[in-house]
Amino acid sequence: MREIEALAKKADEVLLATDPDREGEAIAWHIAELIGDESAKSKVKGQRSKVPTIQRVVYHEITKEAIEEALKHPRDIDENLRRAQEARRVLDRLVGYDLSGLIWKKVRYGLSAGRVQSPALRILVEREREIRAFKPEKFWVIAADVESKSGDRFRLLCVEEPRDKTLVEKILEVGRREDWVVKDISETEAKRTPKAPFITSTLQQAASSRLGFAPSRTMGIAQKLYEAGLITYMRTDSTTLSASALAQIGPAILKKFGSGLYESRVYAKKSKNAQEAHEAIRPTNLSLESAGTTDEARRLYRLIWQRIISSQMADAKILRSKITVRVGAGPSTSLGTSEIPDFAINGSRVLFPGWLLADPEARGDDVELPKVLLNEKLTLLELKTEEKETQPPPRYSEAGLVKELEKRGIGRPSTYASIIKTIEDRGYVTKENKALKPTDTGEVVSGFLEENFPTYISDTFTAEMEDELDDIALGTRQYKKTLEDFYKPFHKEVKSKEKMKKATNLGEGPKEFPCPVCGSQMIVKLGRSGRFLSCAKFPDCVGARDINGKELEGPKETGEMCPECKTGKLIERDGKFGRFIACNKYPKCKYIKKDAELEKQNSTGVLCPVCLASPDPAKRDNPGFMTERRGRFGFFYSCSNYPKCKNAIKAKPTGALCPICGSLMMEGTKTIPKRCSNKTCAMHNPHKLVK
Repeated sequence: MREIEALAKKADEVLLATDPDREGEAIAWHIAELIGDESAKSKVKGQRSKVPTIQRVVYHEITKEAIEEALKHPRDIDENLRRAQEARRVLDRLVGYDLSGLIWKKVRYGLSAGRVQSPALRILVEREREIRAFKPEKFWVIAADVESKSGDRFRLLCVEEPRDKTLVEKILEVGRREDWVVKDISETEAKRTPKAPFITSTLQQAASSRLGFAPSRTMGIAQKLYEAGLITYMRTDSTTLSASALAQIGPAILKKFGSGLYESRVYAKKSKNAQEAHEAIRPTNLSLESAGTTDEARRLYRLIWQRIISSQMADAKILRSKITVRVGAGPSTSLGTSEIPDFAINGSRVLFPGWLLADPEARGDDVELPKVLLNEKLTLLELKTEEKETQPPPRYSEAGLVKELEKRGIGRPSTYASIIKTIEDRGYVTKENKALKPTDTGEVVSGFLEENFPTYISDTFTAEMEDELDDIALGTRQYKKTLEDFYKPFHKEVKSKEKMKKATNLGEGPKEFPCPVCGSQMIVKLGRSGRFLSCAKFPDCVGARDINGKELEGPKETGEMCPECKTGKLIERDGKFGRFIACNKYPKCKYIKKDAELEKQNSTGVLCPVCLASPDPAKRDNPGFMTERRGRFGFFYSCSNYPKCKNAIKAKPTGALCPICGSLMMEGTKTIPKRCSNKTCAMHNPHKLVK
C-alpha cells in the first residue's frame, strides 16, 4: 500500500483493476479511500498534493486485448457492490462472534459457528444420522449364464431383486427346469448432450471426481492459471461465453476434430442467485490444448479446455439395446412361470461420438450385445444367486457437498472452498476415503445449534440472506436496514440463551458400560478428543470410559516433585497425542517433562538462534535445538527449551540464517525451495524480491 500511495501522489489518474467481483470492488474502494486520505494529510501538512482521478476498470481475463478494452471503459467504483460485500462480511462476523461466544460458554471453549459453515455442517450431520438410522434389508441378485445357438455366451440378470428367500428358491427351481426363450429385442437411439461450460461449483466438482483435487486446491491452481493469463476469472456462476470466445471455438473444433461437429449452444443460468454477469471459466487462448507450469496446473487446464470445447459440439448418438428373456413358455407351465420375473442384459454403443471426441473420459465403455433371434431358445449354463444388503445413503464427498450447497442456495462461488476448509480445520469433519464424516465435536456443535437456533442455520434463512445481499448489490435494498432487521432479533435470541445450563451432559451412556469405579450409570460428555463416557457422580467419582466402552485411566502420580514450581507433583495423564507427564498445578505451572528419547528422535540438530542471541548467559551457554512438535494445526518446529524459549517456526529449518534479518531459514515448496521464517522479512517471500 505504501508503494501504491507513493505512486498515486505523482499521478493524475489511478485505475484500479482488482478482481471483477464484490470482493474486488470492496478492495478497490478501500484503496481509493487510503489514497484520498493520504492526499488530505499532505494538504494539511502544507505539502504539494494533487488528488488523482480514481476510477475502476474490470476485465475477466489477463490478456492484452481484454486489458486494452477495459482501459477504454473506466467507471466509478460501484458502491452497491461494495456495500453488498461489506454487508456479507459484517453479517458473517455478527453471527460468528455471537454464536461462537455462546458455544464457548455452553459447550466447550475454542469451538465456533458461522452463518454459512453451520448450515453446511448441519447437512453433513443430518446425513450421518440417516446412515445410523438406516436398517439394511437383505435382497438377492440372480444371474444366469446362457449360450445362444450361435455359441455366444453371456450373462443375464433378473430384472427384479427379490427380498423373499422363498421366491428366490422358486426362481432357481423353475429356471433350472424350464426353457429360456428370447422374449424381446429392443434398440433405441438416444442423444447425449454436452454439459455446460464450467462455473466455480462445477469446476470444483469435476476436479474432485476426475483429478482428486480438494475444492481449495482446485481454486488455488485456478488462481495461478488466471494470474498467468491462461484462463478467465474462476469465481463465477455464469455459463455465458463472450463473442470473442465463441469466435475461437468454431475454428478450434474444425482444426482438431474436422467438420460437422461444431454446434453453437447457449446454456441457461445454473444458479438462481447468480451474481454479476461474469463469463464461464474457459481458456483465454483455445488454440492451447495444454498449459501451466506444473503437472497439476496442466491437468486442470486440460479439464477446462475439454469442457469448453465439448460444450459447443454436436450431440453424441448412442444406440441402447436390451435383450429380455422369459423363463418357460408362459402361464401354462407347471410351476406358474407367469410369476417368475424376466431376465435381461443391457448394452450400448456409440453411433456418432460428437462432443465425446473432446471429452473421451465421459464416454464410458461400449457393451456390445450378442446376436440372437426373437423366440430363440437359449441354453442355461449356470444359475446362481448372491445375497446382498441394501446400503445407507453415502456420505457427501467434497464435490457432493459443493453440489448440495449450490442446490440449496447456500454460499456463493467465492465461498464454497472456504466453507469446506473451515469445517475441516475446525475439526468438525474428517475425510474417510474422500467422504466427509462429522466428528463427535461437529455433531455436538450442530446438535446444539439445531436445538437452540434452528431458524438461523436453516436452508431457507441462509438462502434468503443471500438473496438480500444480492438485492443490496443491485441497489434495491438498504445495507444498514438489512443488518438492523437481522441483528436485533438475532442478538435478542442469543442473549435469551445466556442463562441456560452448560451442555455438559449429552445423554445417558449405554447401560452395558457402567462406571468402572463405582458401577453407577455413565453419561456422555464432550472432551477435547471427542465424546467419552463419564460417571454420573463426577466429580465425586472419576470413573471414565471411551465412547466404545474401554476404561480410561485417570492421572497417576509418578512420585516426583515438579522441578519448575517446587510445590506441584508430577502426574502421568492422557492427552490428545497420547500419555505425557506434567505438573498437577496446571495451568498455574505449565511444566511438561520431556521424553529424552523422543526429543533426540525429533531434533533437527539446528541450534536455536534466539537462545544463542539471548542476553542471559545461562541461555546462551545451554541453547536448545529446533525440535519437531505436533500442535492443533499440525506439525511445527520449536526450541527444545520451551517454555523458557518460545521460538517456533512452521516448517523444518535448513540450518542456514537469513542474510537479511538473521532468522532461521526454513524449507519451502518446489517453486520456493527455502524462505525466511520471519514473516516480516522480505526473504519470507523471496520470489517477490526485485532481481
